[in-house]
Amino acid sequence: MDEINEIYEKLGGVISKDDFTSKVEEKVEQMSGLCDTKTAAMLVAHDLGVSDTGGEQQINKVSDITPNSGNVKLIAKIMTVFPAKEFNRNDGTIGRVANLIVADDTGSIRLTLWDERADLVKNGQIEIGQNYQIAGYVKEGYSGVEVNIGNNGVFCETDEKVEARIESKQIKDITNGMGDINLRARVLDISDIRTFNKRDGGTGRVANLLIGDETGKIRVTLWDELTDFTQQIEVDDSVEILNAYARENNFNQQVEMQVGNRGTIKRTEQEVEFKESFTPISDIIPGESYSITGQVSGLGELREFTRDDGTENMVSNIYVSDDTGRIRIALWGDHATLVEEVDIDTDIEIIDAYSKSGFNDEIELSAGNRTRINIL
Repeated sequence: MDEINEIYEKLGGVISKDDFTSKVEEKVEQMSGLCDTKTAAMLVAHDLGVSDTGGEQQINKVSDITPNSGNVKLIAKIMTVFPAKEFNRNDGTIGRVANLIVADDTGSIRLTLWDERADLVKNGQIEIGQNYQIAGYVKEGYSGVEVNIGNNGVFCETDEKVEARIESKQIKDITNGMGDINLRARVLDISDIRTFNKRDGGTGRVANLLIGDETGKIRVTLWDELTDFTQQIEVDDSVEILNAYARENNFNQQVEMQVGNRGTIKRTEQEVEFKESFTPISDIIPGESYSITGQVSGLGELREFTRDDGTENMVSNIYVSDDTGRIRIALWGDHATLVEEVDIDTDIEIIDAYSKSGFNDEIELSAGNRTRINIL
């Protein structure tokens, strides 16, 4: 028994003595009598981050964890808690899994809890802001490096203080294919929630946000339950997004962010600066999205038409001028009625309109459902 106590002391208090004893008994049972109690204790200690030679594993920092780190031991703060899920194993049993985002003073990482550990999430025992001692094994997960905690790992709350830091990217640095994106931004526009039919016959939901920081702006797509967030925020609120990914929109080839079931978005009290960037009309070229400001210098007529799918739509045209030139704006859908609300010399902003070659190869802007228009 003294040898078992000696092994336990090497754990540094990351687990209670009762829990350690229980795990040793479970290990003996799992080995079907092929190992004695001391050997089982050494195996459990190894699972908890202590080698069988008696050398204790040092505390790892998040920034030092790589796919080849193997077993790691860290102390971190809970930053995000995702819902627990059940799945069917090949042997017919039901497994449970839950994901967290944890952080220390060097960065953040995904934590995956399995079975009994995942039940802690399901039962509401894990809360954002708690500090935990963690020992688990590292692997390359769906969205990057993650630490996995099984029933033989360590996951226990600690009173030790943790200064958490989540590396936040700037919008200008986001590129196609990038994953595990964390950032803070200001909400510029909020779309309605739309429903669609999934391939499995179910119904999905999707909504979009336009967000910006001091380096630019980007469109964000929210899926399913996360679309409810659009009902909780307003334009000019600041938000924090964790674990999003970026991909190119097939229609306009612009990079957008996606927040799915492995990501999260929430309001933050931290103010984010944003200033719209307006392009001189003379600098507009086809195939890009632009924002311009100027005065209305021409008005067309409102025209209704029927689409190929039988739905009704509207279109009208206005001209806008600034100090560098003049351009035609095609107003589609609800924007089309603007032609009846403005006069010549009305000051106006056209934000996020798409440029293309129009009649006689003259460049024009198309204002669709992603365009915002402000009458000044």
